[in-house]
Amino acid sequence: MQQRLAEKPTADSQVAQGITTVVLGPDGSSAYPLGRFLARHERSPPAVNLMTFVGHATIRQRVLGKDWRRAARPEEIAQMAALVESAMREGAVGLSTGLEYDMGFYSTTQEIIALARVAARHGGLYMSHIRDETNRFFDALREAIRIGREAGLPVQISHIKMGVVGLWGRAAEAIAQIEEARRGGLDITADCYPYEAWASTITVLVPNRRHNHPASVAAALADVGGAANVLITRSEKHPEYEFRTLEEIARQRGITPIDLYIEIVREGGANVVGRSMVEGDIRAFYAQPWVMVASDGGIGSRHPRGAGTFPKGLGRYVREQGWLSLEAAIRRMTSLPAARLGLSDRGVIADVMKADLVLFDAERILDRSTYQQPGLLPVGVEKVFVNGVLVWSDGKSTGARPGRVLRHRTLQ
Repeated sequence: MQQRLAEKPTADSQVAQGITTVVLGPDGSSAYPLGRFLARHERSPPAVNLMTFVGHATIRQRVLGKDWRRAARPEEIAQMAALVESAMREGAVGLSTGLEYDMGFYSTTQEIIALARVAARHGGLYMSHIRDETNRFFDALREAIRIGREAGLPVQISHIKMGVVGLWGRAAEAIAQIEEARRGGLDITADCYPYEAWASTITVLVPNRRHNHPASVAAALADVGGAANVLITRSEKHPEYEFRTLEEIARQRGITPIDLYIEIVREGGANVVGRSMVEGDIRAFYAQPWVMVASDGGIGSRHPRGAGTFPKGLGRYVREQGWLSLEAAIRRMTSLPAARLGLSDRGVIADVMKADLVLFDAERILDRSTYQQPGLLPVGVEKVFVNGVLVWSDGKSTGARPGRVLRHRTLQ
């Protein structure tokens, strides 16, 4: 997203769905040095406001280099802590982790706690793509709760989901675990996107990292409901695979999906969409007043959430299905995330607030992006203003770029 925002500063796919502020640096990956990155966007602003987390994986790789498949030593954790300190002073809103991904996976809980304590000293937030979103989900959620408690800072669970067959229908258990932590005094919230599919690298399918082990791969594909639920969205080695499922490709080639997976990973991997969630769990999460709507997408995303998240929520879940009232849905998209990020001058309409405003037709707003055509823009968003300047009108960008860099240390 960082690079794409520089390439497409009008951020059409974002403002077209009513986004006025983007938060960069999720899942442990961020720009660095942060101060230089933010200064560049202050000199050449995009159409939207931006703020960023400092990414644990980014910091970890800078310190450990190529020798990262292990626990960090105390002196290395101290070096990482110094880099987090620098990023927080430069304006990061908090620390993000992506513990399911390789760079974060090898870190210990104590390493994360040590870095999160640095963010806590600056009033920062801990945002985590937790260590396991499959069959060890509840252990991973407990780890995030522990990090928040021991580091002394608020916790945000990124794109909470029940992403494998064995977790379907168990959202209530996750909600109960978070509610217990909240009753115990921990400030913990979550966000959720309105889709039954996630997007990531293909290797996250096999959590034990045995990517060339047929039994492990078979179990992983069964976990997501089969190879038909795994859609290749980007492959440098085989662009002809894109927007086709593992099952379709394997059938055409006359090999098993297991062999195909092993081959793709051996040849450098691919990006995938895993259609392995159920609507009932999404609905259960959105019923919670502490769950926000967030896209986990971006400019050029090859998942429909990149262009359709907020219109889908308002059009399908509010108007068509009645999951939420219009007012409750808008709160989850505006004032709740704004307050979570410390944006005291944005998120509600009032004389003293910044004019980040969206005019939409509640009877017409709807997403159009699909898994095969993820870039299709929505309908029903009439006008979008950022800091009082019109950036989207009548189905197209105005070309205006009034966005501001929102540094955490400068927020009022």
